[in-house]
Amino acid sequence: MRYAHEVGKVRAAERALMARLPEGALMQRAAAGLAAVCARLLPALYGADVVLLVGGGDNGGDALYAGARLARRGARVTAVPASPRIHRAGLGALRAAGGRVLGQAPPEEEAAGAVAGADLIIDGLTGIGGTGALREPHATLARLASEAPGTVVACDVPSGVDAGSGRVDGPAVRADVTVTFGTHKPGLLIDPGAAYCGVVELVDIGLGPDLPDPDVVAARPEDVRPPEPGPESDKYRRGVVGIIAGGERFTGAAVLAAGGAVHGGAGMVRFASAPHAVELVRQRWPEAVTTVIEPKPDALERIGRVQAWVVGPGLGTDRDGETLVEAVLGTDLPVLVDADGLTVLARRRDLLRRTAPTLLTPHAGELARLIGADRDAIEAARLDHVRRAAAELSATVLLKGSTTLVAEEDRPVRVNPTGTPRLATAGTGDVLSGLVGALLAGGLPALDAAASGAYLHGLAARIAAAGGPPAPGREPGERSGEAPISAYDVITALPAAFRAVW
Repeated sequence: MRYAHEVGKVRAAERALMARLPEGALMQRAAAGLAAVCARLLPALYGADVVLLVGGGDNGGDALYAGARLARRGARVTAVPASPRIHRAGLGALRAAGGRVLGQAPPEEEAAGAVAGADLIIDGLTGIGGTGALREPHATLARLASEAPGTVVACDVPSGVDAGSGRVDGPAVRADVTVTFGTHKPGLLIDPGAAYCGVVELVDIGLGPDLPDPDVVAARPEDVRPPEPGPESDKYRRGVVGIIAGGERFTGAAVLAAGGAVHGGAGMVRFASAPHAVELVRQRWPEAVTTVIEPKPDALERIGRVQAWVVGPGLGTDRDGETLVEAVLGTDLPVLVDADGLTVLARRRDLLRRTAPTLLTPHAGELARLIGADRDAIEAARLDHVRRAAAELSATVLLKGSTTLVAEEDRPVRVNPTGTPRLATAGTGDVLSGLVGALLAGGLPALDAAASGAYLHGLAARIAAAGGPPAPGREPGERSGEAPISAYDVITALPAAFRAVW
């Protein structure tokens, strides 16, 4: 796992560590790590042009000390101050090492010339305490850095990105590499901020013993590995998932949800719905056991034994759909509710009063209806709202989006790192529902099933878009030239995604 801590906790850990170290030692550790990463990024350090964008905080000091280290190794280092109050000791170290400093708040033309000619630019404009939109001249310098041809390295967090949430309220530095210190910060993992970070390099500065439990975690492949079938496995041990989806009007969601479960490792898929939806699922997925049901309180009695339920995709939001959602949530089994089922819950939150695990998979609009919030506000502060929803609804909440978040009350929020814009197409959410339902039926706790399912779902989309799995040694998504995909393409790529993590 990659662990991330809120800014206040990072600050507290830094203070505790500094109290045990000589003055300035912690900044020197950060600067040493930053300089080492920068040196690796340059084909040749001697004679390379390095520009430091320096603000008035500690990140500016980190950049100055790192620049001094690079200058002593032969780089031509120029500091561009964005504030009249920059770190004095760091400034002295840079000058002593032969670095050059432009005048305080230099004219834009002078700063632009320095940035445009740099082989490498270190962004030390703001730090993890920065919030809101960048002010001038920071905003202009951030724009110049983002447009420059040289490699851009952000110090701790790209300036303009809120380290605690990933929020971006105006111009921000688009980094090729972000060197972060001690621990990840949530804003480095959550879009839109994550999209500004490039590759994130974590430098250990000794905070570990002073850090509490993480607030946010992002999975690596080994963290999302679903159970593999063993010699004693049978279809019941692997998990039987029941799916109630679709109807006479909306049938595609039924077929896609069933397909996600069939290819998601379920030992058996029991599908129940109106006659037309059942016929289509039977034709496309003959391995599914299908049942025609009517929207009555006792509808589940004819379906057979299952170990988890999925309800909602394409179900409709009228009284008939509500009856089926109520019947499923009245069981003592784990239940995943998606799509139309979430709309039903927005007006029947009383149905969430249950003791068995409940997993909700909304997008921002559906979550807005569930908790009475504004959709734009949710998109702007996804981390805060997914935590609020998990606590308020007493459920596990998977908030879909460019960065999918999974929350349970009093647990670190899980961030999915495999998301891709290719998933922004109709039906992919239905596939996710079936996949996660299969993992629930296989015995994974709701938080783990949701996080693993989101990871595999995103990885399958990337594999489908790229025409195959990543080469050995490459992270999922390190590829170019991806093609458009459909929801069905995600289903067919799920086996390759499973193989990539097993």
